Amino acid sequence: MNPYPLGLMLAGRRVVVVGGGTVASRRVPALVDAGADVLLVSPEVTPALHGLADAGRLRWLARQFDPSDVDGAWLVHVAVDDTVAAAAVSAAAEERRVFCVRADDRHAATAWTPATTRHGPVTVAVTAGGDPRRAMAVRDAIGALLSKGTLPSVPVREGAPPYRGSVALVGGGPGDPELITVKGRRLLAAADVVVVDRLAPGLLLDELRPDVDLIDASKIPYGPARTQEEINRLLVTHARAGQFVVRLKGGDPFVFGRGGEEVLACADAGVPVTIVPGVTSAVAAPAAAGIPVTHRGVAHELVVVSGHLSPEDPESLVDWPALARMRGTLSVLMGLKHLDAIAASLVANGRSPDTPVAVVQDGTTRAQRVVRATLGTVAGEVLAQGVRPPAVVVIGDVVTLLPAANPSSI
Repeated sequence: MNPYPLGLMLAGRRVVVVGGGTVASRRVPALVDAGADVLLVSPEVTPALHGLADAGRLRWLARQFDPSDVDGAWLVHVAVDDTVAAAAVSAAAEERRVFCVRADDRHAATAWTPATTRHGPVTVAVTAGGDPRRAMAVRDAIGALLSKGTLPSVPVREGAPPYRGSVALVGGGPGDPELITVKGRRLLAAADVVVVDRLAPGLLLDELRPDVDLIDASKIPYGPARTQEEINRLLVTHARAGQFVVRLKGGDPFVFGRGGEEVLACADAGVPVTIVPGVTSAVAAPAAAGIPVTHRGVAHELVVVSGHLSPEDPESLVDWPALARMRGTLSVLMGLKHLDAIAASLVANGRSPDTPVAVVQDGTTRAQRVVRATLGTVAGEVLAQGVRPPAVVVIGDVVTLLPAANPSSI
């Protein structure tokens, strides 16, 4: 039976996702990006999904599924591998005439999730008669041709580049999935195993082959986290097993991404590593908000600094008094928790409390928001407006340089 292709306009409409594992981690970002009112039902969820719930991007019910959860829904995604539980969700959806996608059994579903690739406003979705491998191959071929700007006859790509037994450390960029490098996307498409951080662009996961082993190593700030040693072990173990492992990180792997530690661990184990730089949010998030971190005659210096430790913390390696004396731009990553202490330290050491400051949350994504203040008021303003991580704090005269700038997405 051939499916009827359709593009669903889900903005503001309820979509129920049952299950909180890696399949849900792949599917939910696309639903959130479509503006859907996502209700996630699962006793436990991955750290990435937990982060979306904490950020208010979806609503999470930490319990087992109840048929009444489908009430008012326009679409249901079943992301569990328990056939009996999945069938119960399907039955509830069928009774209420709601289309249901099933990850465990596409033949028992009333809707399929196609293999998709996105190029600006163009989205290509391929079903291939329900064969996920064929759909992915056709999708990849079309995506490659779209990237080149041509679209002749489409060959089905088979096989993957010979990267077995190695690791690629890939910077995924600041949030917009189109800001990953061409090389990063190519290696991601060839991966056998993907170890992903919370800050990596979630929409990239929706493009992975169905047989890819997705390992969520997300690190929720100041919350539960898989240890760095465990991440290192995973990279080495899977590479030694002959698999091609992509470590997908947000931003750039070497800008407060602990990429150096992972390279050293692989080197010590004799595992080859390919390093793919990424666009760092320290520069990209301000740029997306219309703030150039440097500008002729205004800022001739840029310092990117980690704010994960308070200036008073004896373990901090940052010379905050020296930073207070500089005249250029200060880009602070991971600084929301200690923003009050950071601002106070800079003012106490000579930076004017009237210095312009901007805080860019979720930079380059559709959820981007910008809070503007001064060094003397920014901590209170951030608290009052409920700004949450991930966010970049930009300090300096460049913040007010282009007041009429209105960046737009293409």
